[in-house]
Amino acid sequence: MIASTATAPSRGRGRRPRRPFSPLEIATDRCKGCGLCIDACPWNVLALDESVVNALGYHPVRVIDAAACRSDALCARVCPDAVFTVYARRRLA
Repeated sequence: MIASTATAPSRGRGRRPRRPFSPLEIATDRCKGCGLCIDACPWNVLALDESVVNALGYHPVRVIDAAACRSDALCARVCPDAVFTVYARRRLA
């Protein structure tokens, strides 16, 4: 029997390119465009995206100013369809 000297192919674990931080993730496919989140946000971070219609037939909400978001989750608290996932920025020590 001849021993193989070939090595197993490496599974490259290259780094993914960094995306800019987004404090909100929105499930636009479930959004009914009621606007409660827009009214609840004192930072004017959200707006209805009138250029898109989701599978439910509504204009979903979108982030218009991610830098202004304070991750206070006021939008998520008033949303009847629970379309928001809110992320906090890392605190620098």
